[in-house]
Amino acid sequence: MTKQTKQIKIAVLGAGHLGSIHARLWKTADNATLEGIYEPNPEQARKVSEENGVKVFTTIEEAFAAVDAVTIASPTSFHYELAVEAINAGKHCFIEKPITTTYKEAEKLIELARHKDVLVQVGHVERFNPGLAALHSYNIAPLFIEAHRLAQFKPRATDVSVVLDLMIHDIDIALWLVKSPVVSIDAHGVAVLTETPDIANARIRFANGCVANLTASRISAQPMRKMRLFQKDAYLSVDFAKGSVDVYRMLKDGEETSSVPAMMLGSIDAGDIKKSIVYEQPISPQVNAIAEEQRAFINAILGHSSIAVSAVDAAEALRIAEEIAIAIENETRNNLSGKV
Repeated sequence: MTKQTKQIKIAVLGAGHLGSIHARLWKTADNATLEGIYEPNPEQARKVSEENGVKVFTTIEEAFAAVDAVTIASPTSFHYELAVEAINAGKHCFIEKPITTTYKEAEKLIELARHKDVLVQVGHVERFNPGLAALHSYNIAPLFIEAHRLAQFKPRATDVSVVLDLMIHDIDIALWLVKSPVVSIDAHGVAVLTETPDIANARIRFANGCVANLTASRISAQPMRKMRLFQKDAYLSVDFAKGSVDVYRMLKDGEETSSVPAMMLGSIDAGDIKKSIVYEQPISPQVNAIAEEQRAFINAILGHSSIAVSAVDAAEALRIAEEIAIAIENETRNNLSGKV
């Protein structure tokens, strides 16, 4: 893409919970203009339209004719259909996660976007979480990852399993941090309130030896969004809900701490080497993660940067999510048949 300086005209397709947030944030985004929304529910469409002072497009085609790019924030089951129409119309796409309901659909979208020379960014918003952003000053090489993503039950997100609804956030982050092929998956899940798993656990082993143990639930009494990273001489804990990170590190005598103020917790003897244990709490940037991913999308369209979360990244996270779903289904089938 060549660099541009024009205002990018945006339409939001799907103005439900997430779509209404996107619409509100697009209204104040730099280098972007929210032209309108498309929402099949008339009452919801009117509400979001009035809140943001923008028009309601009566058809998808009307929206495409008015804009340069779209945010697709519909239920997941409509992502593929809407994205195909948008890409064929030559519109850049920001698609809420998961990119599509199946990996095969994602592959088709990637190929179509390449053919049409259209940019696609996917809304794996935790990539922009202030807590995760604060880790950039550290050399991250995790050997073990423990993640808990727990939410209270909300009927609006039940068109997909908890793996696609919640766990896929942590799948994407683990793939992004580890940067090594997945070699095995062990998973368990239970459908409690819906027809698909509402709580699930997956143990993902990577070729470099790292293991990620991910737990997701949408039927929890108390919400939690935490990830703990264990690596040589360091333990890092990210609280996505608070947008904060705690770092515990071991330093050799004379080794400098980072630019972050450190608290000395003690020291240990590791053979002939004495190491100090320090605690650091990096300052997290005070930003809105959705606004940041919107900014990244616009910058990519303008040619200022590459896509932050590509369709290829999102498709790989979806592929692993599908493997987890298959592992859960196979385990359930074996349990029902009495196999062990």
